[in-house]
Amino acid sequence: MIITGATQGIGLAAAVELARRGAQLVLVGRSQERLASAVARVRAAAPDAQPDTLRADLSLMSSVRELAGEILERYPEIHVLVNNAGGMNSRRQLTSEGLELTLATNHLAPFLLTSLLRERLVASAPARVITTASDAHIGARIHFDDLEGRHGYGFIGLGRYGETKLANILFTGELARRLEGTGVAAYCFHPGLVATGFNRNNGPLLSLAMRAFVMPLGRSPEKGAETLVWLAETDDVTGESDGYYHDRRLTPPSREAEDLDTARRLWEVSEELVAAR
Repeated sequence: MIITGATQGIGLAAAVELARRGAQLVLVGRSQERLASAVARVRAAAPDAQPDTLRADLSLMSSVRELAGEILERYPEIHVLVNNAGGMNSRRQLTSEGLELTLATNHLAPFLLTSLLRERLVASAPARVITTASDAHIGARIHFDDLEGRHGYGFIGLGRYGETKLANILFTGELARRLEGTGVAAYCFHPGLVATGFNRNNGPLLSLAMRAFVMPLGRSPEKGAETLVWLAETDDVTGESDGYYHDRRLTPPSREAEDLDTARRLWEVSEELVAAR
């Protein structure tokens, strides 16, 4: 099982629980120091676990390509790919590759990584691709005339974040259709409002707001990770695909998230965006 964004929050909580259940894990994170800390947390909970680690900056498509190359070189089989890494930014920023940061990290990185690992996943079937989405997608739509977010970012980046979470669900649906009959299933899920370090990269004011309002109301990372863990190992969804789950239940997403034409168009545009990087 490969888990991106595995050094904190629900990614780390899921890694700990899956290690307890005997999973062979590959933890992906941006910081070697945080990866070492995550391994220590996993092994404290599951002393027999021996998780591997890979470092990558998933805001950069070049780094995603390097990560995929390392994975293909080191692991002859991949049975679960968890696209969990993501973030929210209060203002528009560009990566060094010229991509808008939130779109690059939340959508294009999992899109590219999954695409590069697709043949290995199919060869390893049965296999699963699980992507962390959010109910923040409700009310959002894909602005194909402004995918780079030049003309509207939303209050503290919430609008942009919601658009990328909608992209996660559309990606999952189109991926499921393209993988039909291969033995590889695709799922996404909403973890709920989770009290983690999420959104603390946006300055002291938003960090304070997170501590004051989200932390007291949010669920624990362990609770938020329950659906991820369930999707990774349960037989209840075997043979199914193209599902959006919340609290281990199949849940209807927004109407926009079920638009087949939008999903297909987003796939094609995403291919063009990552091809140039």
